[in-house]
Amino acid sequence: MLESVAGWVPGEPVGNERLPADWGVDDAWVRRRTGIGSRHRAGPGVATGDLAYAAASRLLEGSTASPVDAVVLATATPDHLCPGTAPALAARLGLGTVPALDIAAVCSGFVYGLALCHGLIASGFYGRILLVGADVYSTWLDPDDRSAGVVFGDGAGAALVAAGHTGDPGELLAFDLGSDGSGYDLITVPGGGARARADGKPPAPQDAYFRMQGGTVYQHAVERMTGSCRTLLERVGWQPAEVDHFVPHQANARILRAVADRVGIGPQRCVTHLERVGNTGAASIPLALADAAGRGVLHRGDRVLLTAFGGGLTWGSAALRWPGTPQTISTDSTEGTQHVAVR
Repeated sequence: MLESVAGWVPGEPVGNERLPADWGVDDAWVRRRTGIGSRHRAGPGVATGDLAYAAASRLLEGSTASPVDAVVLATATPDHLCPGTAPALAARLGLGTVPALDIAAVCSGFVYGLALCHGLIASGFYGRILLVGADVYSTWLDPDDRSAGVVFGDGAGAALVAAGHTGDPGELLAFDLGSDGSGYDLITVPGGGARARADGKPPAPQDAYFRMQGGTVYQHAVERMTGSCRTLLERVGWQPAEVDHFVPHQANARILRAVADRVGIGPQRCVTHLERVGNTGAASIPLALADAAGRGVLHRGDRVLLTAFGGGLTWGSAALRWPGTPQTISTDSTEGTQHVAVR
């Protein structure tokens, strides 16, 4: 079951009016194409592990429940190619020698992570797992690429997944996951990995940056998330009208609207957060959940449908009952940071 969730975004909001002048965009242009009004940047010296720690430490702060047995970190922007970031996160949180691992499903990472945590707990291996989705895309963005620059932001979201009983609020009911590696080159950072090194050629400076074929990705994202949602709704026996809250990966407003329309879910039931934080990758769903909980949108026992699409290509959906009401809410408008814990 989903026990609690929290979110964290770094620094002050970077509004559309503060985007580089040579991109030739204004607020109206960005909002019309993406629905985004601002995003957050981690800033010099701040990496994914730092954001993951900020979100997770606030989630665990004051928790009196059973100890954390394992840590799963979903990210496409790890602190290093080797080793994974999760073990360092576990150590920094004071969790001792618990097992910790990274998963790389890009923007689908949080949904994949929920399914992984659910399986590990259902198998009896662990009783309570810390799941974090965190990305610092600003470190990978080409300063000349306005298409990605206007969309992506930095952030982290953390959740506790624990053992429970059938029918409990927070119950994770079912999942639908998929991938299509034939489209691996649609969302990529070409350089840095073993494939690029194996070529034996000097790396091109441009290969260090994030690349996305936006038009083709849009088509895949809408098709795959729509299909995944329909499959999952049939699996759990929900009609679209019975979904209380639809929480898609916060890619851009056009994708969100297209998927919701095709699934048959009205805009009043769509949980969105991207207007203020942009596309935060694996962090986007937990950030949206934490924000909605803090605004009192989510209620105990509500039917919630999550869906995501990311590089790989990967996609996935999850159906759950909302666990409860906000117990801890804290915001700091000076630093632009926020967290909401739900228990």
